[in-house]
Amino acid sequence: MASVVVIFRVYPEDGQLEGAMSGIKSSMNPNQIETEEIAFGIKLIKVMFKFDDASNTSSNLEEQLRKIAGVKEVEVAEETLL
Repeated sequence: MASVVVIFRVYPEDGQLEGAMSGIKSSMNPNQIETEEIAFGIKLIKVMFKFDDASNTSSNLEEQLRKIAGVKEVEVAEETLL
């Protein structure tokens, strides 16, 4: 059984950065979460999860992220085995 680390780039809806971050923290318990400014004051949320490949998948986590209020778009930035 291998450990997987996946980092998502989460794009919040306009004005929903704090709400989206709060929703992610409370409902998904990520290993790390931070904001990143990408251009002209536009920020996204970088979220990292570490899990065993037998217990979860990055697709499942991505689907859960998309369901959080204030989340507009989600993409996988990085995914690797440890």
